[in-house]
Amino acid sequence: MDVTFLGGPRPQRGVGVVAPFDFALDRELWRWVPDEVSLHLTRTPYVPVEVSLDLARLVSEHETLHDAVRTLTAIAPEVVAYACTSGSFVGGIVGERAMCGAMTRAGALPSVTTSGALLEALAELDVRRVALVTPYTVSVTRALEEYVAEAGVAVTGCAYMGLTRHIWKVPYRDVADMARRAVGVAAEALFISCTNLPTYDVIPQLEAELRIPVISANQVTMWAALRRMGTRAVGPYQALIDPAARTGPVVPELPDMPKLPDEGQQQEG
Repeated sequence: MDVTFLGGPRPQRGVGVVAPFDFALDRELWRWVPDEVSLHLTRTPYVPVEVSLDLARLVSEHETLHDAVRTLTAIAPEVVAYACTSGSFVGGIVGERAMCGAMTRAGALPSVTTSGALLEALAELDVRRVALVTPYTVSVTRALEEYVAEAGVAVTGCAYMGLTRHIWKVPYRDVADMARRAVGVAAEALFISCTNLPTYDVIPQLEAELRIPVISANQVTMWAALRRMGTRAVGPYQALIDPAARTGPVVPELPDMPKLPDEGQQQEG
């Protein structure tokens, strides 16, 4: 039998990804990546702490990020991404910028974080009013609200799940239910937080239903990292990635937003 050697495989371009130790959605990240790009993942060291502000601080320490990025430099990625939302917003905008600086110094290459990519995506979509869905407790959700507000973006509504573990097991139907609960008439977009929350397939469905752009933690992370490389993420019918899917509904003035309950008070529904 004749065999033809084509000189492959095709040259690959690399994205280095630093993820928290409990990250379980490697396969979802790959769905946004074009064929010519490889993802090279490494994880932060395990710590016996549930999802919380304390965990967010632990997995985003500069020494931890430095060591993780150094493990990736041997394979020479073109950009490195820190794929953790809470870990990159817990220190506010100044803290997020400092993380990027620490990663860039460790690897001498461009760096992005999930929360930095979120603000970049909101600017790309010209969004000034956003609704939020999180799997977090109220204290972590409140920290996200504060981060977004610090960037000058108003939070029009919020729904959260109160989870501290096994977030990757949340089904799409629960994500969709929370999205419907969070979005009101004033929202210009919806952000679904947490890189451990599955979102790829639900984004187009929610955009069609809600008539606003829907962005998620893993989506914005991959979008921003690939943009640093001069290439595009793969996401048909996702407004951030596919301009043909974008809509621009007219929204009324922003109403007063109810405050989140104190920690420990369970959300209705």
